[in-house]
Amino acid sequence: MLYQGQSIRVEAVEGGIFNLVFDNQNESINKLDQATLGELRDAVAQLAARDDLSGVLFSSAKSCFIVGADIKEFNQMFSSDEESIVAALLELNQIFNSIEDLPCPTVTAINGIALGGGCELCLSTDYRVMAEGAKIGLPEVKLGIYPGWGGTVRLPRLIGVDNANEWICGGAEKRAAAALKDGVADAVVAPELVREAALDLLRNCIEGKFDYLARREEKKSPIKLNQIEQMMAFESAKGVIGGKAGPHYPAPLAALKTIQKHASLPRDKALPIEAAGFAKLARNEVTRALVGLFMKDQAIKKITGKYEAQAEAVQQAAVLGAGIMGGGVAYQSASRGTPILMKDIAEPALQLGLDEANKLLGGQLKRGRIDAAKMAQTINRITPTLSYGDFNRVDLVVEAVVENPKVKKAVLAEAEQHLSEGAVLTSNTSTISITELATALQKPENFCGMHFFNPVHKMPLVEVIRGEKTSEATIARTVAYAKAMGKTPIVVNDCPGFLVNRILFPYFGGFARLISDGADFRQIDKVMEGFGWPMGPAYLLDVVGVDTAHHADRVMAAGFPDRMDHQGENVIDRLYQLERFGQKNSKGFYRYEIDRKGKPKKLPDAEIDTLLDGVVGAATAFSDEEIIERMMVPLCIETVRCLEDGIVASAAEADMGLIMGIGFPPFRGGPLHYLDQMGLARFCEIAAKYEALGPLYQPTDKMKQMAAAGETYFG
Repeated sequence: MLYQGQSIRVEAVEGGIFNLVFDNQNESINKLDQATLGELRDAVAQLAARDDLSGVLFSSAKSCFIVGADIKEFNQMFSSDEESIVAALLELNQIFNSIEDLPCPTVTAINGIALGGGCELCLSTDYRVMAEGAKIGLPEVKLGIYPGWGGTVRLPRLIGVDNANEWICGGAEKRAAAALKDGVADAVVAPELVREAALDLLRNCIEGKFDYLARREEKKSPIKLNQIEQMMAFESAKGVIGGKAGPHYPAPLAALKTIQKHASLPRDKALPIEAAGFAKLARNEVTRALVGLFMKDQAIKKITGKYEAQAEAVQQAAVLGAGIMGGGVAYQSASRGTPILMKDIAEPALQLGLDEANKLLGGQLKRGRIDAAKMAQTINRITPTLSYGDFNRVDLVVEAVVENPKVKKAVLAEAEQHLSEGAVLTSNTSTISITELATALQKPENFCGMHFFNPVHKMPLVEVIRGEKTSEATIARTVAYAKAMGKTPIVVNDCPGFLVNRILFPYFGGFARLISDGADFRQIDKVMEGFGWPMGPAYLLDVVGVDTAHHADRVMAAGFPDRMDHQGENVIDRLYQLERFGQKNSKGFYRYEIDRKGKPKKLPDAEIDTLLDGVVGAATAFSDEEIIERMMVPLCIETVRCLEDGIVASAAEADMGLIMGIGFPPFRGGPLHYLDQMGLARFCEIAAKYEALGPLYQPTDKMKQMAAAGETYFG
């Protein structure tokens, strides 16, 4: 053994060939934290000092290669000034340069995931052999930064500017076949052959069959494009990349401009330019928000992982109600490998559910994500039924019938009679109390809420709602099933609207009050979309369904009359009375026509202003700032109330719930991160301007105390 550390060891293979193995002794994965990077520096230095060195293989003893850098340590680095960040990056880059400058050929055997810094390490070697099924990529733009360990320098010199722009600015993870096609991988082999194939390539380099020095020199030299070619390549990409990134995410365009800036320079002059641009992004508020989201996501995975460890896996599921939602649940379960019964009381309804699943699978087939065999396999996991005949073998049931407490209670009580001991019963209700629904059941401990968001196949969040008598075993199995379906479950306690809808309706309340005070809903939509929401509140109401929103609004008003009830008719009431339900019947705030892709296209409606006469106040000019404040203050206060009331267990879960459930702008980090960035004292000053509008605009006593003490939600 030439070298032995906690994360790295170096073993002799044969005839001057050594294997540097990543094998973190303290974790199940490899990552490039400061300790590992220190070991890498020492191990490479020892290799470089050997007189008998003929080749180095880089490999992993874990199922992954290297998942990337330690994001926790990134946070520490990002709190430094720009000069310190640049200095730290250039020091770390010397490690990667020392690998690239070893006096012998180098090959990486990529057996699993190689992302971020892990990918950059691979790029510093001369060749890369990937296992089938392995993934590689530079996803840093998703954190608001770009590759800072030589990725923007080496990749475009290796695979060309156009391909590198897609890899770096898109932040995608690439499978082995795509990496081979683009030139990042030099060979792709079966997983069990990856080490031997990499060694074979290394031997061929040593024997002179491959010119590794020419390959190395190409990565260290300027990009081989003249000035006109560079201008065409970079300028044409700016519009595409800027359009995809949007105005709130600066990293993709910053990466492109950095590559352009150092394109004519050799490696050692290009790396400082990469570092300087990285340091600017690292200090950006968007980066803080996106890195914070990554940390929150990791925290939620730990929480749900504990539930998962306690639960028996769901082998057979069932859904009650075969409408669009039931069909979506059936599709999601079947597509992720869990067989599901789909029960309804009428044959046409079952057909509707099957049609929904077939439509979603057909889209996957058309886009080449599945083949016909996979489609057939998935459909065969969905068993439509009009009876409870097979329910005695079901582990978990999702009730997805009409949002009516009497109907739901009757259906749940009936289904319970046909379930085996210990089977879990859940309701997909979006507003009705789980504790109240449980009163119809003989075993309320086996019952909880499982609230999916529409459309089921796209929305990542599932709220798992704990009723007063729900057992932890029930919560655990429901969480495990949600994760098996590819969803992110967040466990919340019971209250009207639970977490997401309870917070969403004060936002709609702010919208309705603005309308009654004379604001134009089109201006509000434009302003809030500019703020970062995927759609403004009027458009969102059309998508949710005005009838659905009207029902939920009544539930919320009954649950929280002090702040969510309203006097007289508001804009939601008016549209409901006019049966303008939004996209579902092609008319709401806007009108809708089906486009060539079969999707509803939003169009202006000439009648709407006349139809809203009487619920819209005298036309009043509101500034963009005032609209944002009047929309966001109620939402933020209600988020805090949910945290203070124990509806949600942590600030991280609250923020992630709003981002995944209703599209809160990710670059703003979630409502509680948004409050932290603004400062609670400043927020309370803003809210005070609107306190006459009622309790929705009045911060809690604890918020005021925290503001006075300078406290934050994330420390």
